[in-house]
Amino acid sequence: MLIPQEGERPLRILDRETILMRKAAGKRTHDQIIAANVDTLFIVTSCDQDFNVARIERYLALANEAKINPVIVLTKMDLSNEVESFKQAAKALQNNICVICVNAKDNTSLTSLRTLCTEGHTIALVGSSGVGKSTLINSLTDSEQLTAGVSIEDGKGQHTTTSRSLHLLNDGGILIDTPGIRELQLSDCETGIEDTFDDVSQFLGSCKFSNCQHQTEKGCAIKDALESGELEVRRWESYQKLQEEQKLRDIPKYEKGRSRKS
Repeated sequence: MLIPQEGERPLRILDRETILMRKAAGKRTHDQIIAANVDTLFIVTSCDQDFNVARIERYLALANEAKINPVIVLTKMDLSNEVESFKQAAKALQNNICVICVNAKDNTSLTSLRTLCTEGHTIALVGSSGVGKSTLINSLTDSEQLTAGVSIEDGKGQHTTTSRSLHLLNDGGILIDTPGIRELQLSDCETGIEDTFDDVSQFLGSCKFSNCQHQTEKGCAIKDALESGELEVRRWESYQKLQEEQKLRDIPKYEKGRSRKS
């Protein structure tokens, strides 16, 4: 990295090509940038009780909104007898999604990941604490990130990474590590949600009435798809929940307060 000398000044600031952004945790309403200029997002979860399809869907919407290639990385495959069921559940969350199962301590199982870590590529790593992100970084970079175990009581990991960090990968790429995220609130993400839930989107706009609320109306394409099994109930409910969160983002604070009082 070049360090500006005295009297020198930047001639041009390049625009960000991609931005990963979420709504700040807690009651704060501002958006928080996770990383920028990322090509691929490794969504890391483990083959145990951490696996949560609703959380993964949020990460997918985040990546799709930013036009970043998402890859679901399932860790701790060596500790599970149900790896294939976890893999199939992950693959069902988006058409043509890449799902890679690894044992982060075994270099031979990381071959598929390494093909995405070559020179010129920037990868961001996201996921809950305790899923093996730090172990994964150690194997991909030969570094010595601090690691910690998972609580037996609740299956939750401890925060070993408390700030974002940049790592040079052995295969030439760059990896951005992020602290474990337990609460992921989406920022402005309508396009990302539509892209993630293309199994839902294909039926929207096909109802008999243009103002269909997808409840009891006749000729509702969504209702017909749910009844026939073409659309999974859980997916429809998850889609509705994320879209409702998007609507609440757009309501001014005074309106939110007024609606709570009414």
